Amino acid sequence: MTPFIFAALLFGAVPIALVLILTAVWYIAESGNTVLFDSFMQQLFSGVENYGLLAIPLFMLTGELMNEGGMTTRLINAARVFVGGFRGGLAYINLLANMFMAAIIGSAASQIAVMSRAMVPAMEKEGYDKGFAAATTAAGGLLAPVIPPSMLFVIYGVLAQIPIGDMFLAGIIPGFILVVVFFLVITLIGFFRDMPKGAWMSRKEAQAALLACLPAALIPASIIGGILFGIATPTESAAVASLIAFLIGWLIYREINPAKLGVLFARTARNASMVIFMIAAANVFGWVIIYEALPQKLASLIVTITADPFIFLLIVNLALLIVGMLIDGIAALILVTPILLPIAMNNYDIDPFHFGVVMSLNLVLGLLTPPVGVGLYIASAMSGASPGQILRALWPFLLAVAGVLILLSYFPWLSTALI
Repeated sequence: MTPFIFAALLFGAVPIALVLILTAVWYIAESGNTVLFDSFMQQLFSGVENYGLLAIPLFMLTGELMNEGGMTTRLINAARVFVGGFRGGLAYINLLANMFMAAIIGSAASQIAVMSRAMVPAMEKEGYDKGFAAATTAAGGLLAPVIPPSMLFVIYGVLAQIPIGDMFLAGIIPGFILVVVFFLVITLIGFFRDMPKGAWMSRKEAQAALLACLPAALIPASIIGGILFGIATPTESAAVASLIAFLIGWLIYREINPAKLGVLFARTARNASMVIFMIAAANVFGWVIIYEALPQKLASLIVTITADPFIFLLIVNLALLIVGMLIDGIAALILVTPILLPIAMNNYDIDPFHFGVVMSLNLVLGLLTPPVGVGLYIASAMSGASPGQILRALWPFLLAVAGVLILLSYFPWLSTALI
């Protein structure tokens, strides 16, 4: 009966946090193990009693300050210096700017919203098809889950009880592979479609663009550099980055008004509290799952199908792709990690960092695929292109991500080489 209640709540559009809590309550009541209610609230609280979770609101705050402080437009202008003169140059600029923003925002949905507002009108003005412009921007949002700092990596690190800093390092090589593959996709599309030719900046314009971007570049440098060289934890790096973003936006670019920070803090607190409450609910749900020995039962079933870690990862990828199409990426990660991670580690000896990268990239694909496809609808709302138009132009990028997922599944060292 419990699986039926879970499915009914999930497809009844009940918020995922309440789905997890109500399912756990139903299981305890149905099983007769009412003694578990005595430690229910303790399990709920222990889900958020983790220092690493403080990184979530701090990274969200950094992204908000970046947008408010005018750093996004300056990063886009800097990207124009490197690839602006190629045919289809603005499409390359779009991806390069998305790469910069992925190292700051860490949330695919937020990144798609920000970059759609900035890039789609500019691409359309230069003669690009609106659907292709929106699709390129949406595809660039897929970089957010793998290029650190990643919101999904923070949540996965907390759930898997592994160092978040090492999880960030695991995403660097896959992130750059994804960027290169996306560049190749645009190049191939250029062979079949006549893209507008860009213009290179003059030396003086290029110097001015790079100079204006330098303060903004301090933010990803402080995050990645602090973690890479062991100077700061991810949480401390996020705090430093948010402070730098505020000071740059206020004192250098002069686009942040300190009097309006209250609104920005309230928005960050609202968004972060929803994510953190989901993690608390997931802790209770995971506690019930472990009590029921669900991972062990599922493992015994999967092991009868295959003993090969690569085949197991392909099965997981297919299952997660379906899950990601129906449920938001963060909610899906919270839901499936307690079930699948023990199987991957104990039965197939798969490295948890490698598994986290594969899971995070896979689940965010659902952001751009129907029937839910939140990222698809965000890109549509921000650009004015219909979801169908965007999806028609998006499929080469989705195929490219599927190829990268297979590559990452077969070669675990691509995720673990820097750890």
